[in-house]
Amino acid sequence: MNTSVRIAPGLVLKNPVLSASGTFAYGEEFSRLFDLGLLGGIVTKGLSLNPKEGNPLPRVYETPCGLINAIGLENIGADAFISGKLPELRSFGTPVIVNFFGSSEEDYALLASRLDVNGIAAIEMNVSCPNVKQGGLEFGRDPEVLFRLTGAVRARTGKPLIVKLTPMVSDIGAMAQAARAGGADAITCANTIPAMAIDEHTWRPVLGNVTGGLSGPAIKPVALKLVWEVSKKVDIPIIASGGACTWNDCVQFLLAGASAVEIGSASLRDPLCFTDIITGIEHYLESRGLDSVTDLIGKLETP
Repeated sequence: MNTSVRIAPGLVLKNPVLSASGTFAYGEEFSRLFDLGLLGGIVTKGLSLNPKEGNPLPRVYETPCGLINAIGLENIGADAFISGKLPELRSFGTPVIVNFFGSSEEDYALLASRLDVNGIAAIEMNVSCPNVKQGGLEFGRDPEVLFRLTGAVRARTGKPLIVKLTPMVSDIGAMAQAARAGGADAITCANTIPAMAIDEHTWRPVLGNVTGGLSGPAIKPVALKLVWEVSKKVDIPIIASGGACTWNDCVQFLLAGASAVEIGSASLRDPLCFTDIITGIEHYLESRGLDSVTDLIGKLETP
């Protein structure tokens, strides 16, 4: 059977299962546990122009149905990644998709240009970041701002451009349309949901940053609806991100309109879940008599 999916010109994944930005870091730890060549794609930890330290500890808190993180986008910076991490990632023969972010349109454009190197198959732009030149409003909350940002980045790179949307908007379909109009090749839908945890014994927040982003099974129904909404608004591929833990979850996201699915928090609990998910999707296709994973994409039957 054919499990490959096309995400953008020049970007074809051998299967629809990817790592998610953040939880997979730069792949080093996971590469000691299984062959990263099995994945459809490797999405790296978010990169900035310069190294970033991140938020104060504690940074992670487990909830009954998910995980709250306040890492603060800590990373080694683009240059250190290209010289120190990318060579090993390239060796697995799996497309490397680099997540990146900035605090101004100029940051994003310069970083996209810096990442336009051999070995990087595509770039995933995180727009859930405050625009320091526009009063701190996130880039992904204003369609006009997102349109201009996507266009500026598109002009600086020849790589396939994926825009990772924030779920914290009233109309995510409009944001997807703005990214599409600006030149995005694909959409990742979506990011974590703002959350917090409180210690009733100390009367203090659990996280050093007070608030963080909720991921894991708790947000899957929300992410599923967002993918479905976006699929009705744009004609470019969608990568689902949010709460997928099993092959069943992935099949549901594909039916809702996604072409691929990122696995995040689940991989922290079980790093080998990727192999189970990929095998599970294959067995599901076989059981349904389907020849290709594309036979599932967007096939949700609604009343």
